[in-house]
Amino acid sequence: MLNGLDYLDGLATEQPNPKSIGIDKKSTREVLEIINKEDRKVPAAIERELESIAVVVDIVVDSFRKGGRLIYVGAGTSGRLGVLDAAECPPTFGTSPVMVQGIIAGGKEALVKAVEGAEDKESDGQRALDQKNISERDVVIGITASGHAPFVIGAMKRAKEVGARVVALSCNKNSKIFSYAQYKIYIDVGSEIITGSTRMKSGTAQKLVLNMITTVSMIKLGKVYNNLMVDLVPVNSKLIRRSKRLIRLATGCDEQTAQKTFKESGGRPKTAIVMVLLGMGKTDAERLLEENEGRIGLAVDAGKRR
Repeated sequence: MLNGLDYLDGLATEQPNPKSIGIDKKSTREVLEIINKEDRKVPAAIERELESIAVVVDIVVDSFRKGGRLIYVGAGTSGRLGVLDAAECPPTFGTSPVMVQGIIAGGKEALVKAVEGAEDKESDGQRALDQKNISERDVVIGITASGHAPFVIGAMKRAKEVGARVVALSCNKNSKIFSYAQYKIYIDVGSEIITGSTRMKSGTAQKLVLNMITTVSMIKLGKVYNNLMVDLVPVNSKLIRRSKRLIRLATGCDEQTAQKTFKESGGRPKTAIVMVLLGMGKTDAERLLEENEGRIGLAVDAGKRR
């Protein structure tokens, strides 16, 4: 690995941004406009990598269907974003907390404050991954804006050794993590408004990409019907009300029908939706869902053909 100034000089995210020269002397509004204009570049940079992201989504879905997990590994902002995306999957899609997990250099303490030196040892990354009992069924995504964090590299090396599928997500073309990944996502956001502050455009890009990976994966797994989150687990009164509302939104039925079918389905919104749309009982609805990857749209189409 390059050291000192030579190492930083090779990173696009560490270069001074000509658009923000003299930013310290500008008005609040002018500074905001500069930041906003640079932030607009992020979606365009992601658009150029949609094919690579699509490939990663497909391997994640394949892993989930085989009982595997998605494991994010990162340090600093990148690590926090991975943990955040993982934490949001269970309440959004009704998944097990084990299905998507995040590892951050420095552990839980690093989620709320910087832990100096936490990312500096490959062995720490290897050890953190070993604690997850990683296997060939899993997908490991190393996230680092610079692409050179030793902690992430160590975890990726270990993942590769055990046969897991390994993905690298970085905002620098010459990222070292690309050497240890089978799948690469390079989001070229350029230099940051504040030189080296990768919590800005780089962090925004990473957040958007992680959102895409998990959201599209869950759609492919049948967690979404049209644009509704239908696979939630109604464990409290709020979620029970939301479940009944989902049934009404998805089918156009009245409140009484939604309540009745929700109860008959055993409190499973997906099953209830198929029951209403096809006018069938719980057993037949569950069978159709099982035969069609748990996806309501496919199940309904299949039911109509019978």
